[in-house]
Amino acid sequence: MLASLKLLDLMENSSASIAKQWAKDVVKNPKTPYYHNSDQDKIIPQAVEFYQKLSRVYTDKDPFTAIQKFMGKFAEARFKEKVPLHEALYAIVLMRRHIWLYAEFQVIFITIIEQHQAMDSQTRTILMFDYIMYAFTEKYWELMNLEFARKNKK
Repeated sequence: MLASLKLLDLMENSSASIAKQWAKDVVKNPKTPYYHNSDQDKIIPQAVEFYQKLSRVYTDKDPFTAIQKFMGKFAEARFKEKVPLHEALYAIVLMRRHIWLYAEFQVIFITIIEQHQAMDSQTRTILMFDYIMYAFTEKYWELMNLEFARKNKK
């Protein structure tokens, strides 16, 4: 649990730094062309909020409901911005990657025991991101269907 708490503290206390690294990556990544012309001052706050909300639900016994709520809002925002679904999902993949890149850069997992704990933390993070992907695509799909139904009523 110590490694999970270290990662949790890192996400909470370094969310802006992690988000800045993510923004540098997402604006040049070939899988996220929507973001290439994005103003980093606009996209960094969405990543900061993402990391902070994730850090708050990270240790919940059943985080799915909280994730579903905050990812619903996140999906609505990306849908309104007309971010293509596949690019929004890859941007989330990059968010996950940047948590671990930042943690590795900060060398928060040093000893053998901490490395074992880091594996437990990584397993928990993967579960959180499984929930995130499910909740995000569920809401995005709902919004796509509503828009399709609205357009077909005309």
